[in-house]
Amino acid sequence: MTLPTDPARNLAALIRCASVTPAEGGALSTLETMLKPLGFSVERPVFSEGGTPDIENLYARRSGNGPHLMFAGHTDVVPVGDEASWTHPPFAAEIAKGEMFGRGAVDMKGGIACFIAAVARHLEAKDSLKGSVSLLITGDEEGPAINGTTKLLEWAAAKGEKWDASIVGEPTNPDALGDMIKIGRRGSLSGSIVVNGRQGHAAYPQLADNPVRGLMTLVDALLHPVFDRGTKDFQPTNLEVTSIDVGNPATNVIAAKATANFNIRFNDTWTAETIQAEIHNRLDKAAKRKKYRAGKKAPVDYELVWRDRPSHVFLTRDDRLIEALSGSVETVIGRKPALSTSGGTSDARFIKDYCPVVEFGLVGKTMHMVDERVALADLETLTQIYQRFIEDWFERDVS
Repeated sequence: MTLPTDPARNLAALIRCASVTPAEGGALSTLETMLKPLGFSVERPVFSEGGTPDIENLYARRSGNGPHLMFAGHTDVVPVGDEASWTHPPFAAEIAKGEMFGRGAVDMKGGIACFIAAVARHLEAKDSLKGSVSLLITGDEEGPAINGTTKLLEWAAAKGEKWDASIVGEPTNPDALGDMIKIGRRGSLSGSIVVNGRQGHAAYPQLADNPVRGLMTLVDALLHPVFDRGTKDFQPTNLEVTSIDVGNPATNVIAAKATANFNIRFNDTWTAETIQAEIHNRLDKAAKRKKYRAGKKAPVDYELVWRDRPSHVFLTRDDRLIEALSGSVETVIGRKPALSTSGGTSDARFIKDYCPVVEFGLVGKTMHMVDERVALADLETLTQIYQRFIEDWFERDVS
């Protein structure tokens, strides 16, 4: 029986599955085919929620006596965009000049392919593990993230599953393999401010109440002053206004309503609750200002609507996990990776409630882009790092 020890072959099989969220596309079936010969039991629960697509997920475990390591990731991918713009077909896994092209090559089918190859090589060499290894794979990371990792964790925990540590195979490296390990993430909140005014003629502003003026006052309060200067482990909290809209095509009409959408990425100075309170406080104070609303007596009439669920800030402090992964990178590549909390959110935000979690995968330069691709040399190197990490982490944990 041929074991899945070749990460490039594993990845090619996964790329050829058109698993654009929420479609399974054959990707989980392909994983099951790879994992069963390695002695993994495989379950594929489907989760549902009203107003969202059903999502099929995968949980695989090879059981042993000792600690339990979880590898987490996702097989769903973002749409390819204009397929005609791709140099190579997005689901063909074609190789050119030492690189494999395809949607999901780095985000994040490549990481999964390498971890499976690493486990296969370990078992081929030693025939056993000093503990248990599981793979927790969702098909909903690039989508609403409702019927994926969060429910899969709840489902597995209800069955009695417990984990000692987790590694998420997201593409964490900005420029070269070995640049960076993510040991935490900033929190994230999104919201909308809706300002109600009074429609009127632009030539008679005294008869109207321009909501854009009120919105400018509120937005100004969110952008200044800064929320903080950053902390030892995190960069400064940052709010970005992502859209402003009045839905008004006429140039001589004052609109009745104006809306601004925003997203804030916050550090460990704040919790989701305290940053929400700060934003409410800023808006309430700003609503009473007359900076752009001379002559108006009433405060700005606004509504703040929070979007989706907040992502909470977290920092992993498990030295054993961090040192094992950092040491494995240094052993294979010859340089020590930076420990970072930069970037967006990932499914690690759910896993952190169950066990210590870090993230390390491929170089993310081409993720979500046309011609997403990965160097074959990086697939081999990441496999070696994962294999070294598996050996080192289990040794550390049972010593």
